[in-house]
Amino acid sequence: MAKPLTAGEELFELRLARSAPDLFPMLEALYGARADYAAFRDKLVKALRKGWADRPEDLKRLDLIRDLEPDWFQRPGMAGYVFYIDRFNGTLNGVLEKLDYLQDLGITYVHLMPCLKPRPGDSDGGYSVMDYRQINPAFGTMAEFETVSAALRARGMSLCVDLVLNHTAKEHAWAKKAAKGDPKYQDYYLMFDNPDMPNRYEQTLVEVFPDNAPGNFTHYPEIGKWVWTTFNEHQWDLNWANPAVFLEIVEVMLFLANKGVDVLRLDAVAFMWKRMGTRCQSEPEVHMLLQALRACSRIASAAVIHLEEAIVAPEEMLPYLGRGRHDGKEGNLAYHNSLMVQFWSALATRDTRLMRHVLASHFPDRLTNATYATYIRCHDDIGWAVTDQDAAAVGVSGHGHRAFLSDFYEGSFPGTFARGALFQVNEATGDKRISGSFASLAGLERAEAAGDLAGVEMAVQRILMGHALIAAYGGIPLIYMGDELALPNDWGYLQTPDHAHDSRWVHRPRMDWAAADARQSADTPSARVFRGTKEILARRAATPALHGAVPVRVESSGNDAILAVQRLAPTGTVMGLFNFTERWQQVPEAWVRAQGVAVMHDALSDAPVEAHNGQIILPPYARVWLT
Repeated sequence: MAKPLTAGEELFELRLARSAPDLFPMLEALYGARADYAAFRDKLVKALRKGWADRPEDLKRLDLIRDLEPDWFQRPGMAGYVFYIDRFNGTLNGVLEKLDYLQDLGITYVHLMPCLKPRPGDSDGGYSVMDYRQINPAFGTMAEFETVSAALRARGMSLCVDLVLNHTAKEHAWAKKAAKGDPKYQDYYLMFDNPDMPNRYEQTLVEVFPDNAPGNFTHYPEIGKWVWTTFNEHQWDLNWANPAVFLEIVEVMLFLANKGVDVLRLDAVAFMWKRMGTRCQSEPEVHMLLQALRACSRIASAAVIHLEEAIVAPEEMLPYLGRGRHDGKEGNLAYHNSLMVQFWSALATRDTRLMRHVLASHFPDRLTNATYATYIRCHDDIGWAVTDQDAAAVGVSGHGHRAFLSDFYEGSFPGTFARGALFQVNEATGDKRISGSFASLAGLERAEAAGDLAGVEMAVQRILMGHALIAAYGGIPLIYMGDELALPNDWGYLQTPDHAHDSRWVHRPRMDWAAADARQSADTPSARVFRGTKEILARRAATPALHGAVPVRVESSGNDAILAVQRLAPTGTVMGLFNFTERWQQVPEAWVRAQGVAVMHDALSDAPVEAHNGQIILPPYARVWLT
């Protein structure tokens, strides 16, 4: 007679049975024709069972809690903070010293930017990883990482880390073995004996970093191979058509989950599958892989969710949150890049028509078992993802509008309030991307340099309006380090040899702890932005209608200066109104009431709203959440 299962073993088998329909059909479609498929499947189940057996008891308890509360990441109390460890407070131990600060702001989700061990020298900001199971020694050790994860968990904060799926550093142990000629590990990568196949692929591929990493392949004469290197010469693309790669990454995922990671930010996912004659981005197999990886997490570390990093057009991004056969089974989070781009577009034009068209036309009012990560700025540049078709829908030229936005936010367009820096100009198309901090792009740096007090005030209001928008739109609002303190551009990056070639470092300043320490009492723009942001997050947490599963609709109020965002909660509608201009604006009270706003109360200020002559009056850059 078989030995009875323990309670823990039985729970694993139940979870395996629950997710088997999401996992094995994907694996069979990807790898089922291979002779080694059955052996691979057995190895995977064994790895999942081991990952579960190794999981600490407190994390197993968290698995149960989140099984019972599967909407935990959609709740309005979720608010994220994103930072580089060294630029925040030096080390992991330094992070521990500043958790009170994050808690004071109202943060419940902490994203430690790339912290796994990178290659020496240029590591693409930490995304060129040579060891998934070690922490960057400049930041600390894996034991110290576990201490941080436990401390966050004790405060009700979830921990997010990056896991790069498309590539490893060429210094990774797998790559080193491949370079030495080991055929097993050469099959972990995409390596070719001559340039014929690379040249055929190149005909339809795009260049990610054309300025400093042109092309998608690198020739290594010393090993006699051409290697697929989408991003940089030192980042070797993995061969996801090999099931051994899938198994290796699952084991890494479970290892990190058992160290206390709550959110795996899966980086560069769009590029994972290669197909001749295509861009090799967002191929159908990518979504099969991602559904299967999520199923693995649900089986052996049910508390963990997946954030899929795909900065692509809306129709290409939404499948990463599940569409068709993958609906509700793929990513739990994806970046709402369009909301960010359209915020800056509407701010520059003082016109929300394009923003309204894009958000209303391309995005559903709700998602299944998923939500957005909303943000105004991040560690990366801004690519003006405005299609010619969307621009034409509101009567403007796509190329002309993209060029205008680049000039406006670089700071060269007449009358601009912004100050930024160009990043990766595409000479073939004329498109230009932009770097810059939230505060500097919103006008604070230019206004302070000119001693323009009115301009400073407008910049502060733009920043707070942006934070109020991402807090109300739906999903988890993410604040990039320093934006809550209105930190300006750091032009000192030009004097740092390792950074000078990459303008993105202009918006990666070191944390200003003197400004942070003065946040409660000072009457500076920095302190005012902190207090305003803190209040926005507190009011968000107190507004149940802002739950991520509540439908969101973008409506026309009849005033193109105003963005109107409706949240259709069972308990009543919340109507967010956002003035994208430096002028007073108005919206008819009758229109607001027709949208379901029964009581004219602002959930953001927690105060009543009075109409004047039948109009809701909105000051410059006003933001209200009417209930």
